[in-house]
Order: sequence, then C-alpha cells, then structure tokens
Amino acid sequence: MTGNREVITGNDFKRMIAGAYSAFLLEYENINALNADSLMDEKAGTHILRTIGAAAMSLRDLQADSIGGVSKRVGSAAVLGAHGNAGVLISQILRGIAKGLAGKYDASSSVFGKSFQYGILYAQRAVNDEVERPLIITAKAVAKGAYNAVRANLPIAEILTEAIKAGGIALSQAEKKNGFVDAGAKALMVFLQGCRAGLDGNYVSPVLLFSSGFKKSHDVPNPKFDIVYTYAVSFSLVKCRASISDLEKMLNPLGKVIVVKSLDDRITVYLHTDCPGLVVGQAVDWGQIEDIKIQNLAMPHDLKNVDKTIMDIAILTVADDEKTAQSLEQLGAIAVITQDKVSGPAVGDLINLIHGDIAKNYIILSNNKSSSLVMAQVKRLLKNNIEILYTNNVEEQIKALKAFDVNETLKVNLQNMHEAI
Repeated sequence: MTGNREVITGNDFKRMIAGAYSAFLLEYENINALNADSLMDEKAGTHILRTIGAAAMSLRDLQADSIGGVSKRVGSAAVLGAHGNAGVLISQILRGIAKGLAGKYDASSSVFGKSFQYGILYAQRAVNDEVERPLIITAKAVAKGAYNAVRANLPIAEILTEAIKAGGIALSQAEKKNGFVDAGAKALMVFLQGCRAGLDGNYVSPVLLFSSGFKKSHDVPNPKFDIVYTYAVSFSLVKCRASISDLEKMLNPLGKVIVVKSLDDRITVYLHTDCPGLVVGQAVDWGQIEDIKIQNLAMPHDLKNVDKTIMDIAILTVADDEKTAQSLEQLGAIAVITQDKVSGPAVGDLINLIHGDIAKNYIILSNNKSSSLVMAQVKRLLKNNIEILYTNNVEEQIKALKAFDVNETLKVNLQNMHEAI
C-alpha cells in the first residue's frame, strides 16, 4: 500500500475486493467440498464467488476515490448480487463495512477496524439464530482480533493480519470440536486473506486468470452474468426530441426494467442501472429533463407504482428448468428459472422482476433451503409488498398453487397455501 500505512484509501479498498475475488476463484471448489450444513447451502463457495463477483464488477468503471463511496458501491452490489445463504451473509458483512466507512474520503486504522464490527452486526441480523453459526463465531473472533490490533495502534495491514490470526484460531477450535471444517467459516477466512493480499498487491489479477485459460479448465461462473443494476432512475422529458422507440434503444445498453411512456406534454422514463450519472448525462441531450429521482435498490424501498398494476397478488416460483416452469405457470405462477439446481436467483433478479408493475403484492415460493436467506433479503428490501412461503420441492409448490384463490386476500391465501403443504 502506498502512502501513509495508517490510512486506507478508496483505491486500497478496490484492490482488497479484487484480491478477495481472485482468492475465491482459486478456492471456491474446495469450499464447495466442505461441510455446509450450518448454512444449508450446498454450493457455499460458488455462491460467495458470484456475490463477490457482483461486488467486483460494480467497480469496473467507478471513478470515485473516496473509501466511503467505493465501499458503498461494493456493499450495495453485493446485497443485490447475493446468491444462496452463504452469499447473503458475505453481502451483509460488506454492507456493514460500508456503513462503518460511510462519508469517509479515507479511513484511519481505528475507523477501518471499527467498520468490521458493523459487518459482523449486519451478518448476525441477517440470520437472527438462537444458536450461532460457525461463520458468525469466526467473524466475531476476527472482529475481536481487529479491535485488539487497533488498540495497539498497529498499521492497517497488520490489523488485517491479526484479525486473520484470530479467525484462524477460532476456525481450528471449531474443527476440533465438530470434527470437520465448516464451509462458511472457511470462506470468511479465504475472503479476509484475499483482502489482505489485495491490500499489498500480492495477488493474481482476475483478468489475468480468465485470459490465461483458467476459465476453460474450470467451471467458473462468468462475472459478466452477475452484474447488478443498483439504482432505480426516473425522470421526465419535456420537449423531447427523440421518439419512444429511439429512447428505448438508447437506454437498453444502460440497464434493465426500462419503462418509457408518453404522458400529456412529456415523456416519463424509469429504469434500473448501475451508472445513473451516465443515464442522466445522456438524457440532457434528449430534451428538458425534470423530476429526477435516483433510488438505491439495495436499501429498503417501496414498489414504484403499486396503483397501476395488472393484478392484486402475483405468485413467483423458482424453477430448475423449462419443463418445471411451464407446469407451474399453467397453475397461474410466474416462474423464475435458475441456471442450475442449486444456485437459484440472485436477490437482484427477483427485485427486477417484482418492479415490473405486475402486481401490488407478491408471494414467492422458494424451491430449496439454499436460498432461504435470499428470499428473506428480498422481503427486507421491499418492506410490506412481499411474503415468502418456503417450499422444498416442486410437489409442495404445486400444492400451494392449487390452494391459491384470486378472490381471497393476501393473508387468507398465505394461510391456505401454508396448510396445503
């Protein structure tokens, strides 16, 4: 790290995330092979890799120098890009770290060390278990190690080193007690070791790993597929010089959930994007721009327009393949097809779909326990518009769908569907 080792900058934080992603590219399959019962997540390594991949991709064109801005971008992208239970927990740690660094141009060792306390707190809130999971136990040890290093006035690199040592001791103790290495706890250590390597620049760039042919010899998820669209941007155009079809063409490369409508003497635009500044910068050339609103979708928020929807209640079901999706859709559901039988959709995939003005309220039927925290994170972000019904297989999804009555209220339908399974 260049400059004063007592201060960490936004560029330092960028390297830490790149280092963490590089570490997971090399270790995620080993983590997949470990015991993940505490997470109920059969592919914990893959899910964390994809979550950190979403965070890393959010920095690809970021010009911000402040550590507060960089960490906020990382935390928000991780929240929306989270896959599986393991990914959600890591995303909450990153979100908590961003909370601790909010508003900072750079961070002292004390501020940086304290930000880890926020990370652990946010992860604990995500699970809210009576019995602590090994990942949380290890994370607490990491936070304590960082706290002691801060009190000793150590440089930031050494704070990370001491935190890793403390976490390693906790991991070894848990292994002796349980007779196995927990996947979640091990993943946390790989993440921290990657951050430490990234801080000093001692890591292989993910770009080099992919360009070297690494991807061809491993079943590595392409991070381009994990790009998330963190911001909802809306505005009006007066005296617009472009047609609606041309506006849609110009907006398509910039985001998803694109809605362009003509209303009286103006055109209204709504879309989800990861580059709101670029969208607004282009829009000023299309006409007089008014009523600009930018909302972070990784924060709790309301649906954009619940009064102009197609139906009162829609049911979203997670399906493993096209055949299953068709069976569920014949019963009135909107099916979300997963890329494989374990990963399931990312948080942002469901957020984008729900923002499509389909219904005022949604019931989501999950299809396995590996994504239970993903569903809970969607509900947290969309407040009162979402209810989750945890089903374990297609048969239970079908039973629940058959119990749904379009003429009943959300509360009654939830009760009937729950009783049916």
